[in-house]
Amino acid sequence: MDWITTVDHKKIAILYLWAGGLFFGIGGLEAILIRIQLIKPMNTFLDAQTFNELITMHGTTMIFLGVMPIIFALMNAVIPLQIGARDVAFPFLNALGFWTFLFGGLLLNLSWVMGGAPDAGWTAYTPLSGTGYSKTHGVDFYTIGLQIAGLGTLIGGINFLATIITMRAPGMSFMRMPMFAWATFITSAIILFAFPAVTVGLVLLTFDRILDANFFNVDGGGNPVLWQHIFWIFGHPEVYILILPAFGIISEVIPTFSRKRLFGYSSMVFATILIAFLGFMVWAHHMFTTGLGPVANALFSVSTMLIAVPTGIKIFNWLFTMWGGQVRFTTPNLFAAGFIPTFTMGGVTGVMLASAPADFQFHDTYFVVAHFHYVIVGGLVLGLFAGLHYWWPKMFGRMLSETLGKWTFWTFIIGFHLTFFVQHFLGLMGMQRRVFTYLPNQQFDTLNLVSTVGAFLMGVGTIIFLTNVILTSRRPAGVPDDPWEDGRTLEWTIPSPPPEYNFKQTPLVRGLDAFWKEKMAGHKAMTPAEPVGSIHMPSPTILPFMMSVGIFIAGLGFMFSRDEFKDSIMSFLFNNYIVTALGLLITFGSMLVRSLYDDHGWHIEPEELEGR
Repeated sequence: MDWITTVDHKKIAILYLWAGGLFFGIGGLEAILIRIQLIKPMNTFLDAQTFNELITMHGTTMIFLGVMPIIFALMNAVIPLQIGARDVAFPFLNALGFWTFLFGGLLLNLSWVMGGAPDAGWTAYTPLSGTGYSKTHGVDFYTIGLQIAGLGTLIGGINFLATIITMRAPGMSFMRMPMFAWATFITSAIILFAFPAVTVGLVLLTFDRILDANFFNVDGGGNPVLWQHIFWIFGHPEVYILILPAFGIISEVIPTFSRKRLFGYSSMVFATILIAFLGFMVWAHHMFTTGLGPVANALFSVSTMLIAVPTGIKIFNWLFTMWGGQVRFTTPNLFAAGFIPTFTMGGVTGVMLASAPADFQFHDTYFVVAHFHYVIVGGLVLGLFAGLHYWWPKMFGRMLSETLGKWTFWTFIIGFHLTFFVQHFLGLMGMQRRVFTYLPNQQFDTLNLVSTVGAFLMGVGTIIFLTNVILTSRRPAGVPDDPWEDGRTLEWTIPSPPPEYNFKQTPLVRGLDAFWKEKMAGHKAMTPAEPVGSIHMPSPTILPFMMSVGIFIAGLGFMFSRDEFKDSIMSFLFNNYIVTALGLLITFGSMLVRSLYDDHGWHIEPEELEGR
């Protein structure tokens, strides 16, 4: 009950972490099954339908449900501490964001046991995702599940924007914020503008499928290319929603383990803003082959190549930060150092795909699969591993084993390059993506075998990480406030794990890398900006959980509202929208309780603080 009702950002971070770990595991298992099917030509391990369901669910799960919550876990755990805040701006909304995300993800994965998973690819292109080609409820689970999960992400983005704008410690101007806080701020702004677009698209596709609308149906005057525009206006900024937090993590880890201030801090900030701005101007490079014409293709080629400039600035800044520093290759720094060349390779192939004539050849081949996995796995996932190893002692009060951490790094990164490096060549030789088998003697056989072996090695790396987590959790908590000894930012000034109120006294920030500045001045702790006083805390509440349960029930009811049931009671409940109404009643009833019951929270008094 403590976990279901919590509004503490540190506990919500742990909930996000476990939920993300669960979905990441499911997505990884789906990837392994895909690679087993492709290990040899004409393999019969999976049939075509199951393969289509697996590639759809693997992509959807990893992008929306696997890595997003782990990003939000690190944001929740670290951002209030980095800016010197006692909580996020809206603790209730923070809990609601998590529970809506979780129930949306669970609804999507229920499709496996309720009549078949979605099978139209993770991008759900129309008309393939229409009722003509996807006759089961699979795509309905996709549209409604992602709407609910996306609502949680949107709520989280708004919350972090408000937190960073209004709750920074005295003296922490925007240009004194840590880079991870900047990355979170800009990512949240992208979420605010990008997620409504995909929500509109998902609503329209739901109406097409369940209410027989004609937004994307050519027979009824609709336009299937409209779906691609709506999806990619969200879909390309989504790439930056994923990768910018990884940039922020790398920008924290490298300076800490190089004992140097981040090189070119202000250029990093402006490069991040420029990436976010340009990220909304490149969506049609996913659509070069749809016949947009030479003018549109040329414009989107130029804007896509332009976005490589701020990204390149960041790569040089990280290298120059390490240059001449006292570099320690701890596990977090190994992942950060591995991130730089790997992500650079993904960026270079991105510039190749930005050339419209070349893209006509690369499009829908394994070259594209290799490119985006180099960006998302070689970039984001290596960044997340760096962040998890780096902030784990702050979140849980225990250090992960360095030995097992290094084993994780080497098995995962070697497995990653084995898996995806060869896929560039498979693509150039003409292997199509989304094809469940291939004929022998096309020079695909050996490279596919190597790719599958690499995928298993990545799986081994992930298992080693889980082993590390389990073994560490059995040790008593008790690491120092600054376990890496070279912490530069405010989170390393308070106990590990932090108390529920974070800071006994709000710190006074005197410059960039606030804690490092105090250390260099010979101080052991931050100068407080206020005397010890009464601290207001928000009350726990079950309402966010109940609201999310209601949305889940309403989504399930709406999905089956047009079905014919053998049982008359089921027909009555679903066909008359009674299940949908019940779910909405729970949600709006919880909202009403929240509005009418004025909960003032509680206080921790100074005497208690001194006693703790």
